[in-house]
Amino acid sequence: MIDTVMIATPEGPAMAAVATPTGDGPHPAILICHEWWGLSDDIRRIGERFAAEGFLAIALDFYQGKSTADPSEAMQLVMQMKTDYAVTVVKSAVEQLQSDPRCNGKIAITGFCLGGAMAIAAICNVEGIACAVPFYGLPMPKYLNWQNVRGPILGHYAQTDGHVPAEKVQSVVEAAQKAGVTFACHFYSGSHGFMRKSDPSIFHPESADLAWTRTLAF
Repeated sequence: MIDTVMIATPEGPAMAAVATPTGDGPHPAILICHEWWGLSDDIRRIGERFAAEGFLAIALDFYQGKSTADPSEAMQLVMQMKTDYAVTVVKSAVEQLQSDPRCNGKIAITGFCLGGAMAIAAICNVEGIACAVPFYGLPMPKYLNWQNVRGPILGHYAQTDGHVPAEKVQSVVEAAQKAGVTFACHFYSGSHGFMRKSDPSIFHPESADLAWTRTLAF
């Protein structure tokens, strides 16, 4: 079951979709950052999958209630979104979770495409995040403050990706490792967006299943 909540931020309320696991808890929490489409049904379903595994799952909304299935509109939404705002939403969500009796204090973050970039930006700039699992996304270099990272990172990327080339990913991973960050990275035969089950043209079941298994183990 998904509940819609509002997270108080310095820039006003931000929407989130929360999936709560069964049992008394407290539970580990995971923040989920959406693709460029916005807080879609796909992202909500991923939240439910995490909840079924025992996580308090919070899917964040960086578009202030907007979402789309149209690539042109998605591009406009991406261009309008500010990374600083997204980091502020994550920070506010972490602070709210730290006082939430349902949370045991362990807070992870994951994300897909745009959200993968935000997951890395968040662990580099927000205190209180235990680990990050980005999927096929990288933030702008100015957000790669490796000295602030206090937990490990597990990356999932496509071997062939016109949006996020493997060579660029590898260079970021190497820079993080050189700075002392534990950053493990896997490359998959599926293309960019291989986790998006609602899109048969890019969904790659073998890559998706393996990445999900590795994520849960991590």
